[in-house]
Amino acid sequence: MGRLIRRVKATKINITDGRRVVREEALAVEEPLEIRLGHESFTVTMRTPGDDFDLVAGFLVSEGIIFEPEQLISLRFCAGEDENGQQTFNVVEAQLRPDVAMPLPAAQRHVTTSSACGICGTASIDAVHKSSHFRIAAPADEILLSASVLAALPDTLREQQKLFEKTGGVHAAGLFAPDGELLSLREDVGRHNAVDKVVGAAFREKQLPLANTILQVSGRASFELVQKAAMAGVPMLAAVSAPSSLAVELAQTAGITLVGFSRGSTLNVYTHPGRVG
Repeated sequence: MGRLIRRVKATKINITDGRRVVREEALAVEEPLEIRLGHESFTVTMRTPGDDFDLVAGFLVSEGIIFEPEQLISLRFCAGEDENGQQTFNVVEAQLRPDVAMPLPAAQRHVTTSSACGICGTASIDAVHKSSHFRIAAPADEILLSASVLAALPDTLREQQKLFEKTGGVHAAGLFAPDGELLSLREDVGRHNAVDKVVGAAFREKQLPLANTILQVSGRASFELVQKAAMAGVPMLAAVSAPSSLAVELAQTAGITLVGFSRGSTLNVYTHPGRVG
């Protein structure tokens, strides 16, 4: 975990007796990653280093740029050094198949994947629906998993969060089978990055669309995360915290079962509850 953790000194203050102790703390590393399409810079995101190829692949799937593994010819790190002459691994170049439409750079476009982009409501939901290559059929009475299995997923996720265990400063996303088996897990300082890493790993293993899976996240369920689930064909997204109103609207339209406040013995199912038995 050398590149994932940085140790710094911090002064711990005891409010009760005023004692101050200087101690070393482990922090999750956050560094910029530049994504290039061909030789052109596309966007820069802040992330925790590690699983960068999964992150880039998942991001391109979430943006609707690629949806088949054959559309992504290669991924490679570009040369880059820090002040000590060490390779930074902070630039990834993706080579796309020639027939894949090249999108505008982030500086010249409206990115519908960001909850802070100023685009909201029906326009955003329609944009996701039009750009997704995988359709999720709304369930009638098809049970995907039991409520007891669903409620246990956050604990399983937490038990496997190695970086969180050391730093307490990262989010996690886990892909689960209907029986509760953890299929893959990724951690990152950004909850959206963690989801992109999970989706990208599945994409590179030719597993999309992710039908009959559950995406469990450690934080809240935003519009952005529901969109990423929709773009990957995930029928159920569960979060330990609350969803946003627009996340519920998109989940309803996209046919995704959206679960919030999944903690211990209770949970809220906001859309398409027929998948939960």
